[in-house]
Amino acid sequence: MDEIIFVVTEAPEGGFTARALGEAIFTEADDVTTLRERVRDAVRCHFDEGKAPRVVRLHFVRDDVIAV
Repeated sequence: MDEIIFVVTEAPEGGFTARALGEAIFTEADDVTTLRERVRDAVRCHFDEGKAPRVVRLHFVRDDVIAV
């Protein structure tokens, strides 16, 4: 596996959550910098040594709600 993709959303209570596509990896943080660190750590913990993807892609999803 060369790449793993995380879907990042803003948490209702503040901060961000990140969920991997195709793997059972989830993490959260109060800010983007900390989220990046936690995603790296979660990926390293999830995969055996030498099996982790070389690239992690964070896909930020944001909902904009507007009044009609």
